[in-house]
Amino acid sequence: MPKSTESKIYQSLGKGTVSPVYLLTGEDLFRKQELIKKIKETVRPDDFNIYSSSADKADLGEALALANTAPVFSERRMVILTGIEKLRKNPKEALAAYLQNPLDTTVLVLTHDDSKKLKTEKTLTAAAATHGEVANFDELKRDDLAMWVKNRLQAAGLNGQFDAVETLCEAVGGDLNALAQEIEKLALYTADREDKSISKEDVLAGVGFSKEENPFALSNAVQYLNKNRALALVDRLIDSGEEPLAVLGKISYPMLKMARIKRLSNAGMSAGDIARAAGLMFWESALVNNARNFPSEDTFLKALDRLIEVDKSFKSSTVSDPKTAIKGVLMTLFAGR
Repeated sequence: MPKSTESKIYQSLGKGTVSPVYLLTGEDLFRKQELIKKIKETVRPDDFNIYSSSADKADLGEALALANTAPVFSERRMVILTGIEKLRKNPKEALAAYLQNPLDTTVLVLTHDDSKKLKTEKTLTAAAATHGEVANFDELKRDDLAMWVKNRLQAAGLNGQFDAVETLCEAVGGDLNALAQEIEKLALYTADREDKSISKEDVLAGVGFSKEENPFALSNAVQYLNKNRALALVDRLIDSGEEPLAVLGKISYPMLKMARIKRLSNAGMSAGDIARAAGLMFWESALVNNARNFPSEDTFLKALDRLIEVDKSFKSSTVSDPKTAIKGVLMTLFAGR
């Protein structure tokens, strides 16, 4: 089944070219909504020539009747149905029948948000691809997420430094809606500045951290094998009121990541293959190069067992000294160092 891409659709829309059908699949709702907004801007339907509804709440008969009706005093009509994976068998068959011969003056936009279920929708997707555009919107990860952030910053007139993009991705994660909001905040934060270069400190200030409160400091200390700094940070975080479970989480994540890298490295995989298999962001290549200095797999297992024990004890409220318990995990990980 031929498929289009997000960038190709944007290019076509930029030239004023629209298709009678758009089927947007995948779990990334934010990017799909942004593309629908762009299609609307291109079609420019008035109130008499647009219909929009989630598929499970729509009167599909009415929606398809409108799709089959010429626009009123306009070049095109636009019909939007979101979440078509929720349609029952008969309505879905009716939709597939329309897709076999869509009306040229209607722009029908469909979203399908269940990748697993999509595999059984071959008739529907094939018809959409034959007469329009089918594009997949998987959630962005690693390099693609960082590139999205960098491009979004540029679109806002900002120049994101390497460590700023890294910090923004780590602080917010893959939620594009939240990332877009943080980028808007950064644009406002630098509105009066001539220099639009965004630094790591700008990002931390924007998301509510000061330089002294870098939320990744403990995780970085663990994964870059800085034993003394990691132990000192545990003291500082607990003394400042951080929940012990939250502090433990800052240790568990890098430990699991390091353990994966160590196992893949011992298996003889190349640096690139390790980065992909371990789900690393592009700026984490240094971790792969440093894998030979990581603790042994046996040490990782002992430390992870200790971490699980401490986690259980926190949740059962049987720990009298949280700092000592957490430091015990670190001492097991850094044994002999």
